[in-house]
Amino acid sequence: MVVHGGLATTRACLESLRITAEPFALVVVDNGSPDDTPRWFREFPHPWPLRYARNESNASVLTAYNQAWRLATTEFVCFLHNDTTMLEPAWLGRLLAPLASSDVGLTGLYGVKRVRRDGRYAGRTIVHSLAEGPTVRAPWEEVAVVDGVCLCLHRATLEALGGIDEGYGFFHGYDRDLSFAVRETGRRCVVVHAPFHHAGGGTRTRDFTARPELEHRDLAARRAATERFARKFAHRLPSDVRPVTARMVDWLVRRAVPRDAAGH
Repeated sequence: MVVHGGLATTRACLESLRITAEPFALVVVDNGSPDDTPRWFREFPHPWPLRYARNESNASVLTAYNQAWRLATTEFVCFLHNDTTMLEPAWLGRLLAPLASSDVGLTGLYGVKRVRRDGRYAGRTIVHSLAEGPTVRAPWEEVAVVDGVCLCLHRATLEALGGIDEGYGFFHGYDRDLSFAVRETGRRCVVVHAPFHHAGGGTRTRDFTARPELEHRDLAARRAATERFARKFAHRLPSDVRPVTARMVDWLVRRAVPRDAAGH
């Protein structure tokens, strides 16, 4: 987990993990939190083994993620956003179960089955375990990309891949890249059924309201990350892991939709 402020959010996430049936150790990299986060972790009130590292500035989240997983000593690594809360004791076990198969390399709670040639997602192919109405069929479904809200994989896989590609900058794009890097090894990515809540970038929303220029900068960073991904994995794009029948139905539906004079 990587944090920067937002102690109340982090505490809610960790409180939700108390129910976890699977034993785990926690690694936290603090990117210069300006609040009481350092003190709280010094007095850590939970029984799990903890490795806590503090950086002096809010540098690249991707760099912090690479710092974090290299502090882990477990066979598996799970990257988890601190604005999530888990609802069932079996959530971690469900993420680990598919990794027992040699042809699965990455699991998560949210993902997409189809990625366009330009690197963008086909939104109607998203599957997830959001508690408000999970769309993924139990126990799991294959996806092209696992979203970074939760990523679980063998530590050895991260080592073999050289970790997360920090060339994407501060944050965006790494989850697509990691998913496709895993798929390059011949293994699948899957989303499991394990309901959870996700606060969904509330801090960024508040920042954007106060400083609109941050939103423009964020959108530009997203575009740049998507373009970089599309160049790097052009040999695998477009990508669609759905069965042929589902692709055919999708194609027929799109053919049937009227278009305007501009072809939209």
